[in-house]
Amino acid sequence: MVQILLIGLGAGAASALLFAALASGKFFSLGLFYLTPLPILIAGIAWSHMAGLAAAATAAMLLGLTLGRWFLLTFLLGIGFPAYALAYLAMLARPVANCGGERLEWYPPGRLVLAAALLAAIVTALTIPVFGTDLGSYRAALKSAFEQILRAQSGTPAGEALKTPGGGNPAVLIDLLTLVMPLMAAVLSMITSLANLWLAGRIARASGRLRRPWPQISAMTFPHSTPLVFIAVILGSFLPGLVGLIASILCAVLFMAYAILGFCVIHGATHTRAFRGPVLAAVWISVFFFAWPILLIAIVGLADGFIDFRTRFAPPAPPKLPTHKPPNE
Repeated sequence: MVQILLIGLGAGAASALLFAALASGKFFSLGLFYLTPLPILIAGIAWSHMAGLAAAATAAMLLGLTLGRWFLLTFLLGIGFPAYALAYLAMLARPVANCGGERLEWYPPGRLVLAAALLAAIVTALTIPVFGTDLGSYRAALKSAFEQILRAQSGTPAGEALKTPGGGNPAVLIDLLTLVMPLMAAVLSMITSLANLWLAGRIARASGRLRRPWPQISAMTFPHSTPLVFIAVILGSFLPGLVGLIASILCAVLFMAYAILGFCVIHGATHTRAFRGPVLAAVWISVFFFAWPILLIAIVGLADGFIDFRTRFAPPAPPKLPTHKPPNE
C-alpha cells in the first residue's frame, strides 16, 4: 500500500507539472499539456486503480495550492477523474467459464472508446455554466471571448470595427466558431484521452507491468444498442436550448467513435489482402489532407454493426484434408 501511495504521489506531481507547463507560454508547452493525463493513466494501469486515484488527487491538490481552488476543480473534473476512470475500466475484468475452467474477460476496447466519448461529452457539458445558464447567454459569452481573441491577434482596438487577418467577414467567423467550438473541444478531449490511454498501455507493456493481454484493436466492436443511441442524440440535437447543445456534443463524440471504429474495420478487413498497403495509405492520406473522407469512414463504422465487413472480407478457410484411418490388423 505504501508503494502504491508513493507511485501515486510521484505520478500526481508529474501530471501537475505537465499541466502547469502551459503557463510558460512556450510553443512546446501545449504538447506537454496534452500529456497531462499520461502519468495518472500509467499509475492506474501499471500498478492499480488506487495509484491512479492517488495520482489524480495529488495533482489536483498541488495545482490548487499553487494556482488556486479553481484549478483544483478544473483539473479534477476535466483531467483527473476521466483519466482515473479510463485506467480503472481498462484493467477491469471478470471471470467467465471456459471449457470447465475459468478465464478472465477484460473490458473490451470498443467500450473503452465509448467511455472516453461519454467522459469527454460530460467534461465539455460541465463547462457550459461557466459561460452561461442558457443557450443565449452561453453563445453570447463565447462570441465575446472569440471577438477579444481576434482583436488581440489582429491588433484591432476596441472602438474600431474588427478585422480578421485573412480579410474575411469577422461576424461569420465568430458565429462559426461559436457553433463548432464546443463540439471540437469534446472531440479533442476524447482523442487526447484515447491517445494517452494507448501510450500508457504501451509503456506498461514495455515495462512488463501490463497484467491484461494487449487487445486486438482492429477487431474492436460496439454494443448492438449503440446505433440506436446515436440516432437518439442526432434527433436530440434539433431540440432547442441547452438540451440540444448537449445532444450535439454527444453526437460529435459518437461520430468520432464511429470514425475510429471505421478505421478499425478497414484495418481488419484488409489484414490478409495484398492491396492492404495502398488502401490504408489512400485512406489515411485522404483524411489527413481533405478531412471530409472521415465522414465516409464513420459511415463504414456505423454500417459494420449490420454488415460485418471483417467477416465478409475474411479469407476463406483452408479445406480440411481427409484423414485416413489405419487398416484393421
